[in-house]
Amino acid sequence: MLAAAGIWLGHGLKPVPETRRQLLAELIVEKLYRYTEENLGESGSRFAPYLGTVFAFILTGSGLGVLGLRPVTADVNVTFGLALLSFLLIQISSIRDQGLGGRFRHLCEPYPFMLPLHLMEEVTLPVSLAFRLFGNIFGGVVVVELWFVFMEWLSSFISEVPFLRAVLVLPLNAFFDIFEPFIQTYIFVTLTMVFLNRAVEGGRHRT
Repeated sequence: MLAAAGIWLGHGLKPVPETRRQLLAELIVEKLYRYTEENLGESGSRFAPYLGTVFAFILTGSGLGVLGLRPVTADVNVTFGLALLSFLLIQISSIRDQGLGGRFRHLCEPYPFMLPLHLMEEVTLPVSLAFRLFGNIFGGVVVVELWFVFMEWLSSFISEVPFLRAVLVLPLNAFFDIFEPFIQTYIFVTLTMVFLNRAVEGGRHRT
């Protein structure tokens, strides 16, 4: 689905936009690059393609409940894979920009005895990102499923047709399949940028 959308938006682009499709594609790219540059400064454009891809994947994969499908991010293996990619990007980018010695000095700031604490913080980052995303999306799946069962049970007192589960579940679907995926996607990408900025800048922008 994402590949099809990407092909559709990127097909037949012209130097001067002539279609609404190209205007939409350019608007998305412009917003993405502006968002990353606001958080990462000059290096934002370098990481915008990755961050945009992760944003689109998580948002789409977490919102599959709208189509009656199980969200892919309700699988801890998927969220750990995404978190591991972000972790590797942060570490490799930091070493490339600062050098191995600079990265080590950064982890020793402000005092050398802080090294074990900084290493622990770096290692727990992918775990935190993965479980935060997985927990919220999977929790939403469980709540909606329990509500379905409850509505089916209530419907049995009135009719053999579980009509209540087709109506009263809509507010939950709106929250867990639309609003919640957007919030969790935003948090995942923003936290990735925060740690990426801190690592690349060598601690000058600590939060």
